[in-house]
This record gives sequence, structure tokens and C-alpha cells, in this order.
Amino acid sequence: MGDISLVANLYQCSNLIAIIRAARDLNETVMLPLPTLFISHGAPDLVLHPLPARDFLATVATRFARPRAIVVASAHYDPGPIAHVTVAAAPRTIHDFGGFDPSLYAMHYRAPGAPELAHQMVALLQANDIPATVDPEWGFDHGAWSPLMLMYPAADIPVIEISIHLGASPAYHVALGRALCTLREEGVLLLGSGAITHNLRQVAWPASNTEIPEWASSFADWIGARLAARDEAALLDYR
Repeated sequence: MGDISLVANLYQCSNLIAIIRAARDLNETVMLPLPTLFISHGAPDLVLHPLPARDFLATVATRFARPRAIVVASAHYDPGPIAHVTVAAAPRTIHDFGGFDPSLYAMHYRAPGAPELAHQMVALLQANDIPATVDPEWGFDHGAWSPLMLMYPAADIPVIEISIHLGASPAYHVALGRALCTLREEGVLLLGSGAITHNLRQVAWPASNTEIPEWASSFADWIGARLAARDEAALLDYR
């Protein structure tokens, strides 16, 4: 339960900063180093509907300095056991979903890529004994462009995606994040994008935003408590 999203949630540096805590506690702009954020990007049509999550994403970027680049670890980018880093100079928008409002398929997030940073990231990962390669084909899946369209609608900051791997352990993803942690000092925003739980087979359709299953809320509460306690051992052994 929650495997993909916890992988993203554990995509962290040694000093975890959760987006909910940022919303609650930060009363002034954070300069360097930039925080590491984990966000729940919701359904692809989050960008269309007036919801609290949409409003929050539209303002959260005002709480810290403008990044020179953004690295997104999306729960929807899993090409396999080797870490992939997007390297295209002009990444394409990927509409990796079906059955939604037709207007979503006309949306494009035209932020540039950052090829030089992509190669730097691969070098950092390899220096930490993590097999990695650049990926010239992948662009922005909705785990990246949907929240970024709200956070940075001008699409004028370079964006890179880095892959996760569902078959790997939580410890692997912690190591992945720590290998890239120094980029925060260089003005790079590290952004995990997913959800703490994601089990559509357990959803009773039509779903309601107010009906949260007990198994989902209890797991989210457990994650929040362990993060607040910085209990890495428990998080690594969550399965």
C-alpha cells in the first residue's frame, strides 16, 4: 500500500522538509539552500478545479527563493532499475492518462530542460555507486507538469525528471536523494511528486473528496508521525 508514493516521499536529503510543514510553519521566504519538497499532485485535472490543494500549489512557491532549475522525481516515471535523468533541451508534455476533460490534452508545459545539469546529476549518482544514464526521450508526465503548471505557470525555469523504480527498496531511493542533495546549495529545487497512498482498486466510484478510507488516512498519519520524528529506520521498513 502506497509503495510508489512512499518511494517519492523518501526521496529526501538528510534534512527532510515536508510540504505540509512548509505550509504551516514558514512565515518568510526561504533562501538557499532550497528545501526538498514532497507534494501530492492529485488527479491530472487538479489544474481545472477550485480545490484547496490547487490553491496551495498556486502559492507555495512564494515561500522560498526562485530556483534556477527544478528536479522532479515523479511516481509516473519508472523505466527500470537504472536511474534515468531526462536530458532533452525542449522536453515534450506527456498526457499519460485517459478519460479526462478534453481540455487537459490541449495543455502543454513548455519549460526548457537542462542538459548540462542532467549530465551533472548522472555524474553525482555514479559517484555514489548508483547506476544512472541520461534519457533523451522522456518529457514531462503529469506528475511533473500538473503541479508545476500551478507552482510556476510561466514555465520559465528549466525542469528535469529523475526516475524512481517500484522494484527497488526505499533505501535505494533515500540514497538517490542524498546523492543529489548538494544541488540544493546550487539553487536547484528537489521535488518529489506522487501521493502517500494510491490504490484505485479500493476506491468506491464515484469518489468524493470528502470520503477518505480509514486505511488511507491511518497510513498517511503514520507516515506524518514518522517523518516528524525523523524515524528513518521505521520509514525504510514501512512494508
